[in-house]
Amino acid sequence: MSSAPKASIVTAHILHSVTSFCYACTVVLCFLIALQPVGRAQANPQSAATSATATQETAGSNQNSPELSSHDEPTIFKVNVKLVVARVVVRDKQGHAVGNLHKEDFQLFDNNKPQVITQFSTEQPGSQVTREQKTSEASTETPPSPANISKNPDLPERFIAYLFDDVHLKFEDVVRIREAAMHHLDSLQPTDRAAIFTSSGQNILDFTDDRSQLRAMLLQIRPRPVEPMAAHPCPFMSYYMADMIVEHNDASVIDAASKDAFHCTTFQDPNEPGLLQAPQAQYNLTRFLQAQSLAKTTAMHVFQVGHTESHMVLGSLKDVVRRMSSLPGQRSIVLASPGFLTPDLQDEIMEVVDKAVRANVMVGTIDARGLYAKPAGGDASGLSSPDMVGGPEESQFESAAAITNDDVLAAIADGTGGTFIHNNNDMNEALERTVSAPEFSYVIGFSPLNLKADGSFHTLKITLRNSEKLVLQARRGYFAPKSFADPEQEAKQEIEDALFSQEELHDLPVQLHTQFFKASQDDARLTVLAHVDVRQLRFRKADGRNQNVLTVASVLFNRNGSFVQGTQKIVTMHLKDETLEHKLLNGMTLKTEFNVKPGSYLVRLVVRDSEGRRMAAENGAVEIP
Repeated sequence: MSSAPKASIVTAHILHSVTSFCYACTVVLCFLIALQPVGRAQANPQSAATSATATQETAGSNQNSPELSSHDEPTIFKVNVKLVVARVVVRDKQGHAVGNLHKEDFQLFDNNKPQVITQFSTEQPGSQVTREQKTSEASTETPPSPANISKNPDLPERFIAYLFDDVHLKFEDVVRIREAAMHHLDSLQPTDRAAIFTSSGQNILDFTDDRSQLRAMLLQIRPRPVEPMAAHPCPFMSYYMADMIVEHNDASVIDAASKDAFHCTTFQDPNEPGLLQAPQAQYNLTRFLQAQSLAKTTAMHVFQVGHTESHMVLGSLKDVVRRMSSLPGQRSIVLASPGFLTPDLQDEIMEVVDKAVRANVMVGTIDARGLYAKPAGGDASGLSSPDMVGGPEESQFESAAAITNDDVLAAIADGTGGTFIHNNNDMNEALERTVSAPEFSYVIGFSPLNLKADGSFHTLKITLRNSEKLVLQARRGYFAPKSFADPEQEAKQEIEDALFSQEELHDLPVQLHTQFFKASQDDARLTVLAHVDVRQLRFRKADGRNQNVLTVASVLFNRNGSFVQGTQKIVTMHLKDETLEHKLLNGMTLKTEFNVKPGSYLVRLVVRDSEGRRMAAENGAVEIP
């Protein structure tokens, strides 16, 4: 090992947290294979490369095909919907999460047909970062000392995303929830990172521990509807009413909206006795038909605007879930919204829930209207119009809309293991309850029997064999795929699932070690070493060689959990018996190098083999001074 004056070596701090691989990253990294024990890994990259090349040439000198080869692959994963995953929270009558249940305690039904639970785990949130310091074996010439052992990096453990539905929120609701968020920032811990997102896409701040930046961004949040409602719309038309007219052709809603349109265009009461009697009956009837046409035209426009706004909220939520899926720790989203309708967006809701469950992102929802009560004759916000004269059905429409708006918030929270808060004016308590993950939750997965790739909706029902007055919270359904993934895509999905998991996996004999070398005060080279005990792998015999393929994914995150760099390598092994039995007694070391700046970093390593289809997932932390 070089003894350059600015060289330092640091050991990995093996962690118990999770990260996931970034979808939209371009990776070009040097990945070297050294057939030597990790205890004698060379710090000089040129020496390591020379050693790896020499070993390959020696092993393949008598045959045309090399014993080891590797190539890069794009890190693009596709969702394997053959495995349906649901997060389940079970609470007792006091509201406390129950954590002593087993797979046998649950029953699962897909379209009312019982299914076999193939995946089951109990999860309990807590510190996702274990700061253990291990002795470096990177060099036998320069043993580690207090001078070159790094301190424990102060890395994030919990990520909280505040998502404000500013396209639906009224000004008074924004002020109330914004003030509560200001207070909630004071309760965050040093290992917490927070971010601010909005459904309009404006006023966004990525994850940070800078409280002043967060407060400044909160002050900029305000209502940003796609199309502001007029002070006195003619006729009044809510999204709920528009949906009932456009999608359901509801006669009672059409009649009420038509009467309101007649009133606001003619200033006459359509309920006035004798309005449609001679001598002006025909004239008034013509005006009423014109009002009815106006009501239907308005309904179509409001329906399109409402659909756009609901789509924006779900799209923003999906983007935040995707952003958080690459963060190394506990992940929570707080969606503050007055609720909204999703008459034809159920597939998007199920997609959001599925992605959140797979990425272990909990979504808590808050009805930001607080204790909602519609005043008689309407309210000043324009939720309903005091000038409407369509009849007593009007208040019924708006009451139904107020209830229906909450359905989507409840469905998202139930499906992801979060908490739904409504009819509550204490926004401070609401934020605290939605951010806090339940003490226990269960992840249940199954492979549907005879699943057809037809894109149809399947209802899910999860029950307990012995409820004992327990309350169960879980997703309500899923959509079947429109096509099935091929085996190669399924293999990539397994790696993605491992990257999204919050657990370390040890099915493969893999050990993670890290080193760093400071070339200058501002530049360093971080090396990730994955030591594999090759003899414990499962090989397939073909053409006198031992065949297997290792997929190695490595990612690097900064102190705020943001993706820095990453790579995925495919290592193909065609090993001779002699090589496997004698030359690989100490295993082999797979090396990845990152050019970085000084700072705190978290490393995530996932290894999968093709023959045994087994996985290893390790986490390491390092601080480069």
